[in-house]
Amino acid sequence: MNAIHPMPAEAAAAGSRFGDTLRRARSQRRRSQLDLALSAGLSQRHLSFLESGRSQPSRAMLLRLAEALDLGLADRNDWLIAAGFAPIYAQRAIEAPDMTPLREALARMLRHHEPFPAMVIDRAWNLVMANEATRRMIATAAQVAGTTEDGLWTRVCGDGPRNMIEMSLHPDGLRAFVVNADEAIVAILSRLSLEALDHPPSARLRERVLRLPGIAAAARNVDVTARLSPVLATHFRIAGQDLKLFAMLSRFDTPRDLTAEDLRVETLYPADAASEALLRALAGDPASTAAG
Repeated sequence: MNAIHPMPAEAAAAGSRFGDTLRRARSQRRRSQLDLALSAGLSQRHLSFLESGRSQPSRAMLLRLAEALDLGLADRNDWLIAAGFAPIYAQRAIEAPDMTPLREALARMLRHHEPFPAMVIDRAWNLVMANEATRRMIATAAQVAGTTEDGLWTRVCGDGPRNMIEMSLHPDGLRAFVVNADEAIVAILSRLSLEALDHPPSARLRERVLRLPGIAAAARNVDVTARLSPVLATHFRIAGQDLKLFAMLSRFDTPRDLTAEDLRVETLYPADAASEALLRALAGDPASTAAG
């Protein structure tokens, strides 16, 4: 049985902060106290005391709870800080010399996906790397809009990071070329709204995009608990050419590194033969002639 001991004032304050954080994370994941307690190997009574702030977790117990809730490393650092411990997971810039193997692995993945678009984004959908197919697609849209690729990014994101959610939803970005925009916008907002629940940068991104024309109205149709189609093809029409793409997101498995954990690889695939032929033609692929 887990013993419960009274805490000094400073520890009680830390326990209260951590308790609020723990209860919110458990509720967002729709886990009962009993279910989480069993997964983490403690009594439901002890978990209740932790959530109410009447008990403070050891670092080992905190990490067991984080593991049971499948928290990311950044969230585990936040939990440690809330409970009065020092964070234990470091984050390095992707440009750092010791991150060369990661950069090379990502570049290889993007290169191998040609002639189809692929990109590396962080958890807040900021663009980190992109292959040539992605650049060709955005450059084509920019040309139709009467600007350059860099000019289109400036119209959409200003001097801020290049963000794929903003590029997708901004009226001056790719949204202007999406035939099934209403369906695509709801799907994007559903994903973003779910991520914003426990990720402050995503919450701030959501606040920005909700200020874009027409987005707030679309957000009223968002239900984060609703089941969406597992495959949604976004239908682009650029310069009279129809392009239908569906996306997949992948990430590193158990990276134990904040930088790697924060990254996602989004790969886009043609949803029909005509879209595949178009992408191959734009890349100058001889196979597109045969496909046509």
